Amino acid sequence: MKKYFNYLFLFLAVFTIEASAQDKTEIVGKVWSIEKTNAWYKQYKWINGADFLPSTAINQLEMWQADSFDPTTIDKELGWAEGIGFNTMRVYLHSLAWKQDQAGFKKRMDQYLTIADKHHIKTIFVFFDDCWNKQAKIGKQPEPKLGIHNSGWVQDPGDPDFKEEANFPALEKYVKDVLTRFKADKRILLWDLYNEPGNSGKLTASLPLLKNVFTWARAVNPEQPISAGLWAWNFKELNAFQALNSDVITYHDYEEPQWHQRVIDMLRSHGRPMICTEYMARTRGSRFENVMPMLKKENIGAINWGLVDGKSNTKYAWDTPLKNGEEPKEWFHDVFHKDGTPYKTDEVELIKKLNDKK
Repeated sequence: MKKYFNYLFLFLAVFTIEASAQDKTEIVGKVWSIEKTNAWYKQYKWINGADFLPSTAINQLEMWQADSFDPTTIDKELGWAEGIGFNTMRVYLHSLAWKQDQAGFKKRMDQYLTIADKHHIKTIFVFFDDCWNKQAKIGKQPEPKLGIHNSGWVQDPGDPDFKEEANFPALEKYVKDVLTRFKADKRILLWDLYNEPGNSGKLTASLPLLKNVFTWARAVNPEQPISAGLWAWNFKELNAFQALNSDVITYHDYEEPQWHQRVIDMLRSHGRPMICTEYMARTRGSRFENVMPMLKKENIGAINWGLVDGKSNTKYAWDTPLKNGEEPKEWFHDVFHKDGTPYKTDEVELIKKLNDKK
């Protein structure tokens, strides 16, 4: 019954978005035309891959800070991704890592892109994020908490920082600096401006920052498309803004395929290419074997959460901590063990088959 009401909200939200499309006051800058976006999408073979954090990093800061940036592990793990045909990784940035060392941060981004490109992998970079721990601190990051999903993941710009407009000029400088540096970089597929705005109980308090980041991005006018993924179908105001201002429709769905298919059918009304930038939570019924073939059939990009079991602990479910750190009966996310062996051989064989990878 809960799912029914969630999808009723989605149905109503789609009509709200379409009705709002006639009122251009919600459009920030010049959104790519449907024709331009579809032509862009046709350049690429089927987009698929994972949300990527190297197994040696607990969060975005540990990935990007100079002292803990780990190109050796990144190279190794992206090699495993290439081996099964993955061609896209979605990677989170963090404004504090940029603030600490602006030139070094961009240099490490370039280094990451060079590694990914060597493995024939495009990158979706993510700027802001409303999920998990409220505050981040520069420096050595905490050790993982046993058996707890994403115990060290941090929001960006944090809470209450996200709603304090005095912070916006510095965030604008960050976004524009990064976008200007990489605006024509063909190794980057797409810019994901804000992950799950309104999460962590923020709701529409995130809307001012969301609107601003789109304004800043449109001012730079990168050659790559921009987007912010829909994820909570009862957030009508956020959803309308995200959908109307995104060049490509991106979204998250961790439900079973019959519910996921309903989301696809409703979002089709926008006429734009679609990329599912988060899916695959085995214990919720969203699996490679039942969702990934559906996404390929629908020509929708498929980016699952997690590549390698590591410090993020995302093999544990969101709401089912195992505080003694024992192995879960079934992994929630992730594809590979730390040594590169597949969690499930039949899954990687399916992924390879879908990617025509021998």
